[in-house]
Amino acid sequence: MASIPRINYQHLMYFWSVVRTGSLTRACEELALSAPTVSSQLRILEERLGEKLLLKSGRNLVPTDVGKMVYSYANEIFSLGQELLDALEQRPSSRPLRLVVGIDDVVPKEIAYQIVEPGMHLEQSVRVVCRESTLERLIADLAVHDIDVVLSDAPVTPTLNVRVYSHPLGSCNVYWMATPALARTLRRGFPQSLDGVPALLPTDDTAIRRALDQWLDRQNVRPLPLGEFEDYAMLREFARAGHGFAPVPSVLEAQFRRDNGFVRIGMARGVKAEFYAISAERKIRHPAVIAMTDSARQLFAQK
Repeated sequence: MASIPRINYQHLMYFWSVVRTGSLTRACEELALSAPTVSSQLRILEERLGEKLLLKSGRNLVPTDVGKMVYSYANEIFSLGQELLDALEQRPSSRPLRLVVGIDDVVPKEIAYQIVEPGMHLEQSVRVVCRESTLERLIADLAVHDIDVVLSDAPVTPTLNVRVYSHPLGSCNVYWMATPALARTLRRGFPQSLDGVPALLPTDDTAIRRALDQWLDRQNVRPLPLGEFEDYAMLREFARAGHGFAPVPSVLEAQFRRDNGFVRIGMARGVKAEFYAISAERKIRHPAVIAMTDSARQLFAQK
């Protein structure tokens, strides 16, 4: 009787890491192993399966057609394994439930707080860990289950080549706001009054910036981009100091009036600030993330 081929799941994980990161070097850093060690284990995996799985493309390794199929199965295998660990971790116990949230830099921290905070009100105590970075870095951490959920202003695009799921939380209008003195001068003749005026904007690689640029083009208005910010908190501080006018999601208007003294200039009609929870699983199971997403949808439904 012929023996049935067996898969070494450690070797499969090395292959999965190389494809997911797009680089042998990055995979070795993630796995804390040397390149010769990982390379030799990949060769053993290919010999065991009897198929070529990876090809060189410049300095990177890319999967063959068979490699793509193997990667798809590996993704399911390791996602299921993580779900098992999550299920065990989330059993009722005396220790706090751990919730790791990745927050895209462009998401206003005031909104991130309003989304995350309801996740702390479970019968079991919750310990929250928040990490802020670029969406690409956070998605990489999400893919290896170092993060439970990522908050972003846009869904994940297929170009990232990572199997994750974008769950819409809702959207709201966007207002142009500024200090009272600046707002008074800009209200007259809005939106043409914005032409040539210093503006404080998110960086041009963000979804909200692209929508705002399109709105300005439709109005035939060309403000002076005095500053571009990945971190919305920095944008807010420059606006509070009177350096220019800035876009503010309507869900934050009352808070920005109260805490920062901002005044509304006018609405960027047709522009919506959108927000998403991105998870490694199609159906969210983490109880704190479920509480977060349910509350967030109610929050944006009111706006």
